[in-house]
Amino acid sequence: MTTETKTRVRPAAVILTPAAQARIADLMAQAPEGAIGVKLSTPKRGCSGLAYSVDYVNSETKFDEKIATPGGILYIDGASVLYLIGSTMDWVEDDFTAGFVFANPNAKGSCGCGESFTV
Repeated sequence: MTTETKTRVRPAAVILTPAAQARIADLMAQAPEGAIGVKLSTPKRGCSGLAYSVDYVNSETKFDEKIATPGGILYIDGASVLYLIGSTMDWVEDDFTAGFVFANPNAKGSCGCGESFTV
């Protein structure tokens, strides 16, 4: 009797809206030489503790989460994944601002300006 190993595909830590995927494609179309994707992280800053940061990345890091999108790869910093599981990442533009917006079920609070959050 042979036993077959089954690999379970786990869902991505962050869901990207079509607008966020399109923005990643735009960023990768104008990426600097050597960039292999963009990376989402949650550095400590702001009045509530953690902030969202999206930057170009030139190499993969061992524990980073990797999400393939039609326009490029989104990496999630391995140390930030636990703060972001179940979040939705969107790209929103209006007459005055443009930026990534996050619906994060792990955030317990945020500062008045919306730049940082607590978990």
